[in-house]
Amino acid sequence: MATLSLSCLRAASRPFALRLLSSTGCVRAPQSDSPPRPPPPIDDSTSALDYKKFQRGRPPPLPAMDLPRLRTAEEAVTNILYNTPPPSLQPFKRHILNCLVQNEPGVLSRVSGILAARGFNIESLVVCRTEIRDLSRMCIILNGQDGVVEQARRQLEDLVPVWAVLDYTETKSIERELLLVKVSILGPEYLEEQLVGGPSHEPRRQSDDHHKLEREMALAQNFEHSSHPHPDPDRFHHHEQVDHSHHHPPPLTPSEALRNKHQHLNSISTLSQQFGAKIVDVSDNSVIVELTGKTSRVEAFLSLLKPFGVLESARSGLMVMPRTPIARSGEDDEADDFSGPVDASLLPPG
Repeated sequence: MATLSLSCLRAASRPFALRLLSSTGCVRAPQSDSPPRPPPPIDDSTSALDYKKFQRGRPPPLPAMDLPRLRTAEEAVTNILYNTPPPSLQPFKRHILNCLVQNEPGVLSRVSGILAARGFNIESLVVCRTEIRDLSRMCIILNGQDGVVEQARRQLEDLVPVWAVLDYTETKSIERELLLVKVSILGPEYLEEQLVGGPSHEPRRQSDDHHKLEREMALAQNFEHSSHPHPDPDRFHHHEQVDHSHHHPPPLTPSEALRNKHQHLNSISTLSQQFGAKIVDVSDNSVIVELTGKTSRVEAFLSLLKPFGVLESARSGLMVMPRTPIARSGEDDEADDFSGPVDASLLPPG
């Protein structure tokens, strides 16, 4: 009996010991005073694949494409034998794609390779790292039909290092482009000489050797004309005009160069102020102007600078950021609903 009671006591004490061990195991460790650390960086691009797997739902159907009318069997056979398949009637328009990709080597080549394989000509591509170290942002501008661009967008989104691809074509957004242009301040007639003048864009100057060479060439031409006179004076005058058309503009004196620089610099500065641009560099024979604006504004400013003589130009491409919608109150919506045609008789005269 003593042996049986001892075994019963041991069996009864086991659950208590297990409970004691389990309860002591749940005691939390005291919190340390060290500051919180940022999360570790994402080393591989499969994180974008996991994100799309759990976040993306079923994609909407592709946009309907306008197809031509139904044809008869005779027309279909004739088309197969002699013609190419009928193209889509959808118009080509500009599309803005914004890609969020993993910041790793080779992503740009894979994205551009898919677009090139589909026959798209990328008009503009801007890519840079965002405020997140492991995330980069691409802004791609291309022309195409809605259905074809949507297929390319989904194909880009299926890439492993691509997090998401957004189409900002119909979205209200802010579009900006940077332009740097180097303009001559001597005038357009000296542009060709500045282009071959090296990095300093230095045109020809007056010199004694040049005067001596011109006098010798004039004497040689006079001697040749005196030995072979032209019977037709109109023909001789025409030859002189042709010869003078190939001559370079006269070299500048220091006073003429200074006067041209002053006048053209003032004109370029006034034009830049009208467009919100600014002159960021001034050299002996040229200036560099910087402008940030829409593509249409940049092209208009560049066309107005061409008469002065554009030596170089560089454009950064288009960057896009969507606008944040403003919440409207119910009173504003009611006012829009009740607004109708205005009675002209109730308006003041004039």
